[in-house]
Amino acid sequence: MSPALHIIKLCVGADGPADLERWQRDRFGDGPARHVTRMWPRRQDELLAGGSIFWVFRGTVLARQRLIALEEERGHDGIARCALVLDRHLVRVAAMPRRAFQGWRYLDPADAPCDLPEGRAEESPLPPQLARELAAMGLL
Repeated sequence: MSPALHIIKLCVGADGPADLERWQRDRFGDGPARHVTRMWPRRQDELLAGGSIFWVFRGTVLARQRLIALEEERGHDGIARCALVLDRHLVRVAAMPRRAFQGWRYLDPADAPCDLPEGRAEESPLPPQLARELAAMGLL
């Protein structure tokens, strides 16, 4: 079996992980969260073998959620879409700068930021410019 693959996605409308947690709690209650996307991932087996969706907040990856399932969901227009079913636990990760992009992208496990220890989960991320400069020097 190949190693798990991840997805990376912009989290539009949220300033950080706390905003996303609040929105998901209000929207989904205690059930799993869902994010509906137009495109169905072709590498589904790799994603469901322990993959996560990494969330980019204002140019910086700050959190991830484990992918539980992919389900077909039809919109009001009758078009089939992919619902990414997510574990409700948001794991904070080491801040990693990321330029804006549309849709979602695959993220190789080797390129994914590390999880933060529980005691550091609430740290403020570095300012985006500083994080980019440190990353360019290989220090992040």
